[in-house]
Order: sequence, then C-alpha cells, then structure tokens
Amino acid sequence: MKKILLGYACLAFLVAGCSTNKSSSANTTDEGAKPYLELIQAEQLRKHLFIVASDEMEGRNTGEPGQKKAGEYLINQYKKMGVSYPKRATSYYQPIPSEFFKKAFSPKLGDSENIWAFIEGTEKPDEILVISAHYDHVGMKNGEVYNGADDDGSGTVALLELAAAFQKAKKDGKGPKRSVLFLHVTGEEHGLHGSRFYAENPLYDLKATIANINIDMIGRRGYGKEDNDNYVYVIGSDRLSTDLHRISEEANEKYVGMELDYKYNDLNDPNRFYYRSDHYNFAKKGIPAIFYFNGVHDDYHKPTDTPDKIDYPLLAKRAQLAFAVAWELANAKERPLVDKDGK
Repeated sequence: MKKILLGYACLAFLVAGCSTNKSSSANTTDEGAKPYLELIQAEQLRKHLFIVASDEMEGRNTGEPGQKKAGEYLINQYKKMGVSYPKRATSYYQPIPSEFFKKAFSPKLGDSENIWAFIEGTEKPDEILVISAHYDHVGMKNGEVYNGADDDGSGTVALLELAAAFQKAKKDGKGPKRSVLFLHVTGEEHGLHGSRFYAENPLYDLKATIANINIDMIGRRGYGKEDNDNYVYVIGSDRLSTDLHRISEEANEKYVGMELDYKYNDLNDPNRFYYRSDHYNFAKKGIPAIFYFNGVHDDYHKPTDTPDKIDYPLLAKRAQLAFAVAWELANAKERPLVDKDGK
C-alpha cells in the first residue's frame, strides 16, 4: 500500500450510461460460491507467499529484476491452472514505459509491467469485473530486503487463489456469467502508477467495467485488532454504489461471516486510505470500487514484513470474502448501479 498521502482532490463522477435497474444477486447453483470459495485455503496461500515475498525477489521494486522474477512466477501459476491472458492482449503483460513513472523528486524507475489474466464470462462476456492487487513493493535499502509479505504479497497471492477457484467453477460448467480480469498492477508504492496506467489505457472500455475489487494488505492484524481473528476493513464500497455495498454485506453474511469494519471509510478519516490504493484510479473514472484492508501494523514498510508473520487462516478467510463478492458481482442479474457521486 502506498505510504505517502496522495494529494488528489475528490473528483465529480459521471454516472451516465449506467444501468438504471436495481442489481440483484443470482447464483449459478443453489450452493452459489460455497464449493469454490472453500478451495481457497491457508496452506496454498502460504506456499505462494513464501515464494513471492522471499529474499530472492529482492523486495519487488518497480522495474527491477526481483519484481520481474515475481511476475514470472505469477504467470507460471496462471499457466498451470489453465487461465490465459485476455484475448485482446498478446501476452500476460501490459508494458509500461519508464517515462510514465516519472514524478518530481522521485527515483527514476525502469520499464515495468502490469500482469493480467482473464476468465471469459458465459453470458455477458463483454461486461468486466476487475480484481486488482499490486505486486510491487519498495525493494532493498542499505542491503536489507523489504519483503512486503503483507504489502502486498498477501493480495497478490489472494488473486492467484481467486483465479484458481473461478477456473475450477468454469471446468465444472459453472463459470462466471461476466468476464473477470485479474490485474496485478505495478508501481503502486511510487504513486499508484500501474492502476493509473490501466485506467488511462484500458484493455476493455471502462464503460463495460462493472466494478473493481481491490485487495491490498489482508494478511495481518492491524493496530487495535491484535486479538481479532475475524475482521477486515472495508473502504469505498458505498462511495459510488449502494448496490456494491449491499452485495458485499450480503455475500459476507451468506458465505463468510466476518466483522466488516468501516472505520477507514469515514469521509473524515485522517489516514485517507480511500485515496491510497489502486481502487482509487477506478473510482475516479466512476467505476464502483471496494477495497479490503487489514490496517497498519508495526512491520508496515519495514524489512520485517516477512511471510512468517502472516496469519494464514485469516488471509484465507479474507480472500474467501473477496471471492464471494466477486462471485455475486459476476453472476448478478444486473450490474451494480452507480447512484452516488463518489465523495
């Protein structure tokens, strides 16, 4: 998650062209997401994360060899599960030139890439749900590796497991009705660059993008929650769409039963987390967005954010919630209505 507060002003949001019908959830089977979210397990998340956040990845700094090595690992996992890149693309990469990352008083960054994988919808393939997480971190400092296990290795590996669950549903003949784009973005730590690049250069028309689920730091317990093994902070769900907020709450009640904490969704939250992760670049374009987050802890942006400190059962449960919400959005009768201004 980006540490420096961004100076973005709240923007007005366009709502023209959005559905005027109330969204309603519809499952492809009586059990809905349950058989597939149960495939998302702590041990597999642990296996992935000990690789993605290993010293070998050298902190995954934007454009550096360690990040590229982590990207290769992600792509190999998608290949193993049989999830390809989008048909409109020529590879799993969305290349981003170094010049795009240029920012006053910031270090020069090398060329980098967003990574995408895609499961095509069965009934409404031209409507897109984007699930995002940033796979970069801050690299190495003074010879120490900043592993970024929670930030955002946790979200990165969660995306892999969400894709695996959707792919199993597809193999069972219960694939999502809408298409799902799994988007691993780069350059988040230096200014939300990768998601901004995608929002400015989308593979699919943003008018066809029904929502964004963003997962950034879901593997730990934050300050004040050290004894709570059943919570997640929810940010942004009601800023643009009453439907999105409702679907998140209903999916949680139906499938997972976590404590949904809206503390950081407060308009007066001094941390301004709503503006500090990749969902914001979708929300700025009027796309309903929801951000799942565990809060800040002592190892945030330190070399001690290592994979051995992750609460893997809690990571799995939060990933299951993200999958349940994605399932409901992808299979709902109508896309979520944009009925708010985003403020």
